[in-house]
Amino acid sequence: MSKTVSGFSKLNKLEKIDWLVSTYFNNENKVKQILMQYWNSNPVLQDLHDDFIENTISNFYLPFGIAPNFVINGKDYTIPMAIEESSVVAAASLVAKFWSTRGGFKAEVISSVKIGQVHFMYEGDITELQNYFLSKKQQLLKVTESITQNMRNRGGGILDIELRDKTIDLENYYQLHVTFETADSMGANFINSCLEAIANEFQKEDIQIVMSILSNYVPNCIVRAEVSCPVSQLSDDASIDSKEFAEKFVNAIKIAEIEPYRAVTHNKGIMNGIDAVIVATGNDFRAVAAGVHAYASKNGSYSSLSHAKIENDIFTFWIDVPLAIGTIGGLTTLHPLVKFSLEMLGKPSAEELMKIVAVTGLAQNFAAVRSLTTTGIQQGHMKMHIMNILNQHSATKEEKIKVLDFFKDNTISHSLVVDYLEQLRN
Repeated sequence: MSKTVSGFSKLNKLEKIDWLVSTYFNNENKVKQILMQYWNSNPVLQDLHDDFIENTISNFYLPFGIAPNFVINGKDYTIPMAIEESSVVAAASLVAKFWSTRGGFKAEVISSVKIGQVHFMYEGDITELQNYFLSKKQQLLKVTESITQNMRNRGGGILDIELRDKTIDLENYYQLHVTFETADSMGANFINSCLEAIANEFQKEDIQIVMSILSNYVPNCIVRAEVSCPVSQLSDDASIDSKEFAEKFVNAIKIAEIEPYRAVTHNKGIMNGIDAVIVATGNDFRAVAAGVHAYASKNGSYSSLSHAKIENDIFTFWIDVPLAIGTIGGLTTLHPLVKFSLEMLGKPSAEELMKIVAVTGLAQNFAAVRSLTTTGIQQGHMKMHIMNILNQHSATKEEKIKVLDFFKDNTISHSLVVDYLEQLRN
């Protein structure tokens, strides 16, 4: 039986669900119940969610948590995090408390330039193209004035337009490389609108415009976050020697700097923190992740985003990370929890939010590397994951209490938890 459908987008939500469950499922009532139990009880909110994307049939929720005790540049923050992975929020909270007594986190935005490009093909003489560009440059800026007016009023706008010869990489390929400042907006729609206006003005008979689009690679939109303290203060556990820990920690970071297999997992842990805040504040985590991982490869080999050193008995740990994010536009004015998150953070500017996000990534990284170089990553992670295992096996409240008590001082693994649960039941 064919599973293709015509006119699906014209169906209302219930009709779409009816088609879906009758085509792919046997127990129609159970499937409908699963989908509809995640609808928002507030019909206004549900209509809002339905309009975010196309063909909506339900909502897919992520746990929304908070990590308190962050001190960034002397200011206290409680940071919102939307993520499904156990131990991430707990790790961020613990590290925030740890560094709050050691001067807190320092963060600064090094630059905030974003990039867009008009890609085109040209087979003629390059000197003629260069002269044409120079003769048109001011007009290219002028045709965007109506688009950029509000942005310019907020301190943003187009910074420059360059003609770039890319024919060494691809025959007849050139681009207009445009740099932007977008203030508190991520600026994707603004940048793309400017680029299309520029492309329309730049057209002529021997120029073939291929496409106009912003870039999610933002190597000049960089924020740095850092912590430091005397080596002697680096451990709050009497069983862990501070000097030995500091040296192992720095070596772990150096390994991630030169070993791509380690660096990918290392940076994934950083993104646990970054993405959780990006989602909670209504930003595009896919764009951020693409830009971050490209930046990690900027020197020709994939490497750690974070770095560490010991100098004059001072331990320093820092991260440089590209973040093109915003605090106005998009979901920031539409999604109630996004608005809640930004208000909880004190309605930050885009640059302040960049600092908060980078700090959260650094905190997550410190937690992971500290575990790896001391107790091992699984001990803390599995303690948090144990509740997921118990819920998978429908453990009762009494069973959960007994299992948690038993594994308080015993090795934890999925199979051991399941075996012990079965012993209790037998």
